Amino acid sequence: MAAGKEIRGKIKSVENTKKITKAMEMVAASKMRKAQERMRAARPYSEKIRNIAANLGQANPEYTHAFMKTNEAKAAGFIVVTTDKGLCGGMNTNVLRAVTAKLREQQAAGTAIEAVAIGNKGLGFLNRIGARVVSHVTQLGDTPHLDKLIGPVKVLLDAYAEGKLSAVYLCYTKFINTMRQESVVEQLLPLAADSLKVEQGQHAWDYIYEPDAQSVIDELLVRYVESLVYQAVAENMASEQSARMVAMKSATDNAGNVINELKLVYNKTRQAGITKELSEIVSGAAAAAGV
Repeated sequence: MAAGKEIRGKIKSVENTKKITKAMEMVAASKMRKAQERMRAARPYSEKIRNIAANLGQANPEYTHAFMKTNEAKAAGFIVVTTDKGLCGGMNTNVLRAVTAKLREQQAAGTAIEAVAIGNKGLGFLNRIGARVVSHVTQLGDTPHLDKLIGPVKVLLDAYAEGKLSAVYLCYTKFINTMRQESVVEQLLPLAADSLKVEQGQHAWDYIYEPDAQSVIDELLVRYVESLVYQAVAENMASEQSARMVAMKSATDNAGNVINELKLVYNKTRQAGITKELSEIVSGAAAAAGV
């Protein structure tokens, strides 16, 4: 019964794996709810600051912030948001595939690339393809903190403000629902006119600036861009937990199927062994009776 013993060992091993994947599924489900609440809580702030920035931009048309100007530089910046850990299905693969397509498009046009990596998976990918990583941040944990994101991202924002970059792209996974996440590569800078357009039916606001219009608009647009990056990280974290929960549930179900198949093989092997032993006993008894 050496084969039976080996099969029993495999069953035990798969059962242990199933316990781990089931525990990871439950942990991801718990974290997913918190991540979704955090992501949805950040959306009203992003929308309100966008609205204020749009109205400020129209209220003071004689001043144009550097983030709204188009540069002619032969370099582009990429902010790549990924996870620190794996085991979340094809989420990172999908967003990195979209990043690769955009990088090839930029390089074909003769544009140099500078990148900021948020997350271990993106940092490893950018290093493997030889991209110039000007800054990075990893180990953000389950809660994104803006103070950890501002420093690395500010490197690209300052470079764009100085005219060294023609565009800055934000790459992340957008949360749609628990079963669906979408890879996004969107232009962060220059700020699109459509994103800073006053909605129809709203009246233009008039402002009294203190100390002056330039200082207020400069500060507000920087906060606006930072809020976009924070929202992208929050969306990515919600997508990560959802993708991990679905992946671990699939792994748990597959482990159950493998256990059932192994038990069937084990029972067949055991039955064959018992039948063989019975045949040997009967044959031995018949031979003894014949003697």
